[in-house]
Amino acid sequence: MLTERYYKPELDVLRLCAFLFVFFVHRLDLAPIDPSKYYWAYHISLVGNYGVPLFFFLSAFLITELLSREQVKFGAINVKSFYIRRMLRIWPLYFVFFFGIVLLTSSTSVFGTTIPFNAQLAFTFFSGNWYITFNKWQSYCINPLWSVSVEEQLYILLPLVIFFTGKKGLKIFSFCAFIIAYMVIVYYALRLTEKFSGQWTNSFVQFQFFAAGILLSIYLKGWQPKWSLLPRIVLFLIGYASWLVASMVCEINADSPHMATMTQSITGWLLILVGVICFFMSLYGTAARFMPKILVYLGRISYGLYVCHISMYWIVFSIFKNELTEWSGLIGMSEWKNEIGILIALIAALSFATLSYHFFEQPFLKLKKRFTLIQSRD
Repeated sequence: MLTERYYKPELDVLRLCAFLFVFFVHRLDLAPIDPSKYYWAYHISLVGNYGVPLFFFLSAFLITELLSREQVKFGAINVKSFYIRRMLRIWPLYFVFFFGIVLLTSSTSVFGTTIPFNAQLAFTFFSGNWYITFNKWQSYCINPLWSVSVEEQLYILLPLVIFFTGKKGLKIFSFCAFIIAYMVIVYYALRLTEKFSGQWTNSFVQFQFFAAGILLSIYLKGWQPKWSLLPRIVLFLIGYASWLVASMVCEINADSPHMATMTQSITGWLLILVGVICFFMSLYGTAARFMPKILVYLGRISYGLYVCHISMYWIVFSIFKNELTEWSGLIGMSEWKNEIGILIALIAALSFATLSYHFFEQPFLKLKKRFTLIQSRD
């Protein structure tokens, strides 16, 4: 049975922004920027790491909104239906993509290193982030899937907390998540190391963004800002400035957050959180008529974009690197080889995500509607 619809197209646009942040930071892996030559281009790309916390915040906010409305409407949360909805949305593409990469890496070396059996188990049971935390980054194409593990861990907990404790318990859960997150951040700050650190992929650290999304949903109580364009632009710029300081001054990034001092660590993570909230509020409440339909659509298919994008980079810059060099030379644009490759990777990711959404994900999304109590964009 469906009730009134809750859908915010501006949040699909924000989801697209989060993807683009992540997409452009991952160009640094295979198409690096020389920071001594292009200082600002490098650092503007580097803050794209924080697109992942923005994804986390959005997920928590939207799910809290939907579950809160469900509880008000029906008097309780249907936990079984929630789990089925999440499985139908996340699992099909995740498992087909993941085991496709497992098969490719085990049968050919062109798609990166073979994925160890223990890592396969971890990613299968949505604990891939913990495997990375206690080991290291895995075969290139599966690395972005660590964040799906973190989200699935939230999806297990959130409906249970609401079902058994209501909003009061949800607040306590969220504040505890904040406290634990910064205790873990302090732990890492006290143990500086030049070796791999799992701080970035640690669920306890990242759960602060879920907590922030949950609490904002609770305390806003359905209120939406009706601001004009100027304050929204200012908020967006403040958010980006916060992220730049977190990255450039506090040195918090996905690859080496473990080298930050105590002050840098705490300040940096707080600035990432401030930036996430500023980005969210810069778009939240914007009238639907101001949201370009193409951007809303791209936000809608952002899950497929996120899952595949790093593989597209690998195909372009690793598998077909010689062809890219030759082709860019033939058209007289050798110095723009990396930018051409990035454009090709983006077009390939868009093509994959579009086909996946319409021909693979849609049947599962239609089935998902049978278990939907508060209708959303899917």
